[in-house]
Amino acid sequence: MVRDALGDLAVFVAVAEERSFTRAAARLSTSQSAVSNAMRRLEEQLGLRLLARTTRSVSPTEAGETLLATLLPALGDIRGSLEALAAFRGTPAGLVRITTSRHAAETLLWPAVDAVLSRYPDIEVELSIDGALTDIVTDRFDAGVRLGESVEKDMIAVRIGPDLRLAVVGSPAYFAQHPVPQTPRELTAHRCINLRMATRGNLYAWEFERDGQALNVRVGGPVVVNDSAMAINAALGGHGLACVIEDQALLGHVATGRLVRVLEDWCPPFAGHHLYYPNRRNHSPAFRVVLDELRARATR
Repeated sequence: MVRDALGDLAVFVAVAEERSFTRAAARLSTSQSAVSNAMRRLEEQLGLRLLARTTRSVSPTEAGETLLATLLPALGDIRGSLEALAAFRGTPAGLVRITTSRHAAETLLWPAVDAVLSRYPDIEVELSIDGALTDIVTDRFDAGVRLGESVEKDMIAVRIGPDLRLAVVGSPAYFAQHPVPQTPRELTAHRCINLRMATRGNLYAWEFERDGQALNVRVGGPVVVNDSAMAINAALGGHGLACVIEDQALLGHVATGRLVRVLEDWCPPFAGHHLYYPNRRNHSPAFRVVLDELRARATR
């Protein structure tokens, strides 16, 4: 029974993740009837209902959720073991899936991926740009990239970038009509560009620290965005102050006078971007190539 059910278990995972027989069939490159037959066969063999079906949706039952939680790590290990066989081909090959923030993707990941793809034509890389924290095991990612403070403690974390700083900026046109804030508390009297956090949906409280004194400030203003690049655009347009990560693009705006930086002494460095991944024995050669490239660039 176990041997015969292996294929049906893979079908179950696809249906449970896609929440749809149609999407699961497309993902597996098979017919919807074949997916339905596999699920019926598996449920009959187990004597359990694994999926709750309605006319509009499909979702795992409690038993299905338990089975899915067991299967996902196991299938990930199997995939890693199969990809490791590429070592016998003499050149790394296979797919590497990484979830990342836009800032990390643009400043760190893409330069490394660009170099890897140029050297290893059999490697494929999928970058999923998402501001929310992602369960990389459940969503079948090889790794994720987030700020060091956001990485779960049960993950292996590798620093891939330098310390970062926040920067509070506004346009000259804005400051022609508003005083320059001398302390973070004065921001409550300013028009500010709010950033909505992707994971919890709350507005970001601007974080400051000086001489060991930490201070969080809730700001208000005419614009709310969920992307730092849009916050910079709003600041360039004179719509208020923005609090974003300092990088070369932002410093370029400051250097040319398009933006004015304030409260710099309240913005100390903090831990930068880290690549994180589960503690598995069998990582594919393709993943190790990407990891080694990121590590090498971090030490330059």
